[in-house]
Amino acid sequence: MLDFFAIFTKGGIVLWCFQNTTQNFTSSVNALIKNVILQERGLNTFSDNRLSLQYKLDNEFDLVFIVAYDKILKLSYVDKFLNDIHLEFRDKYKNELARAEYFQDYNFCEGFNSTLKKAEKWSKQQEQLPKQMKTFEQSSKSKKTVSSMIERKGDEKNAKIQKKKEVNFAPEEAQLLPDSPKQKLQNGQLDEETLAANRLKFAQKMNKKKQDPKKSPKSPTVEKERVGKKPRIWELGGTNKDLGSLERTTDKPEDMRSHFTPDTEIVGQMKGVIKDLEVESSDEEEYFEEEKETNKSSHKGGMFSIFKGLVGSKSLTASDMKPALEKMKDHLIAKNVASDIASKLCDSVATKLEGKVLGTFDSIASTVKNTLNDSLVQILSPKRRVDILRDCLEAQRQKRPFVMTFCGVNGVGKSTNLAKICFWLIENNLRVLIAACDTFRAGAVEQLRTHMKHLNALHPPERHNGRTMVQLYEKGYGKDAAGIAMEAIKFARDSEFDVVLVDTAGRMQDNEPLMRSLTKLIKVNEPDLVLFVGEALVGNEAVDQLVKFNQALADYSSNSNPHIIDGIVLTKFDTIDDKVGAAISMTYITGQPIVFVGTGQTYTDLKALNVKAVVHSLMK
Repeated sequence: MLDFFAIFTKGGIVLWCFQNTTQNFTSSVNALIKNVILQERGLNTFSDNRLSLQYKLDNEFDLVFIVAYDKILKLSYVDKFLNDIHLEFRDKYKNELARAEYFQDYNFCEGFNSTLKKAEKWSKQQEQLPKQMKTFEQSSKSKKTVSSMIERKGDEKNAKIQKKKEVNFAPEEAQLLPDSPKQKLQNGQLDEETLAANRLKFAQKMNKKKQDPKKSPKSPTVEKERVGKKPRIWELGGTNKDLGSLERTTDKPEDMRSHFTPDTEIVGQMKGVIKDLEVESSDEEEYFEEEKETNKSSHKGGMFSIFKGLVGSKSLTASDMKPALEKMKDHLIAKNVASDIASKLCDSVATKLEGKVLGTFDSIASTVKNTLNDSLVQILSPKRRVDILRDCLEAQRQKRPFVMTFCGVNGVGKSTNLAKICFWLIENNLRVLIAACDTFRAGAVEQLRTHMKHLNALHPPERHNGRTMVQLYEKGYGKDAAGIAMEAIKFARDSEFDVVLVDTAGRMQDNEPLMRSLTKLIKVNEPDLVLFVGEALVGNEAVDQLVKFNQALADYSSNSNPHIIDGIVLTKFDTIDDKVGAAISMTYITGQPIVFVGTGQTYTDLKALNVKAVVHSLMK
């Protein structure tokens, strides 16, 4: 049973409304508009509190149809009902909608009740019918694109190799034994007597091979071993005299500067706000094959051929957009966007454009591309203000440390990018305490200690009135990470540090004990910012990592409002060229902004995300 149904314009004017209960649906409808419709996420069902909400857009008259019902109920007729009620309302009031007469009283009760009864009756009939097998058109094979069916070079060779590997036992046995007795064929197969004779001769032949093994010649390596191997001498290999200077098992802070020469040229380069990421701009390439074919034919077929692919003032349908959307989906997947995200993005574009009337000289391909470009810019644009430097200065005025926690899977570069962010903070005259809470990985504490020494060499205490700008808080290995973080924050408050950077152990998203430990650390210490560190190299894996990290932080926390991921640090961005799809996947899943982008191995290789540059790189 439906609890709520409403029809309103995209401008916010309610045309008709039905409410079955006294419950207030305002907050749920606003949440759907804010998180799904405005973000163009294309979700079929949206859950808020105890309600499930679904919607349908009419782009021709700029209408929105929303239905809400209890989450417990599984109503199979909602999609059909929305389609039918959309057609019923539009056909009945087409003239009024065309004249934009929104303020008159729509008497739509009869149409609503009849359509709802038909949908419920249809649902009961479907439940009584036996389940039928899928047709070919409904299967995944029918949805394959043309590009995946094109034969490429090397495919024929692979097919021939595969055919050679196929075994046909009866003919093969016959080929192995050319002197076999006359083979009698029965219905295209050998008889039992011939097969038995062939097998006997084959066994005798194999026994002869085992009895007379060929003697292998003496290998030349045996003679070399008798003479004796000479040790290889490396040019810069060093001698036993160098062992003392290479000893690193104990810290030697007194002679640290003799082994590390600080690059003072990078000092002062990261003052103020972090610079935006620069993507090499190039002339936009023609993307769709339809447009390329149109341009080629325009030179051959005369002046009338330029109108190929244009839509003459008619409303777009799903079938019109399907070729262009399939091409766009393949392009996004090739640029490292997760396949599920690429499908949802194309579906949202289809929902946004379906029923829209294009101009005479607007092509479908260019319209789809421009709409998707706008959607990508909107997805990557931050939904809230992210100004870490300002937040740190505000916490400094309140005389408390600003706490940032870094989490992520193994090997993505948490410690390295933590050091980059630390360098940016001390460049802006903020004292930083690094909490070594990775008590699991061997060498994690030593890595942070090395970064601390290098950063203090770049910003020595003499330049800051004798204050040490970076300090490491460590308790060794095998200890409780949440307890170390708590002690570090208390020490930072007492010692007047401005920022605390908490480094956590890398963990896979499926490791429940470690995910519980991370949830405990965040719940106990309540950091100001939880940053997820992810690689720009991954595609579908990024979606799985983010979803499970967020889900674990929500599930394992007993709070009604758990602290989940606040932002993303995208590392190894310099290794992917223009395959920047991971940024889209990560932001689409969480709705959280990409705060930092790692572009190299030095302390200055830290950038802010330039949304337009990334989208341009993705779409070219």
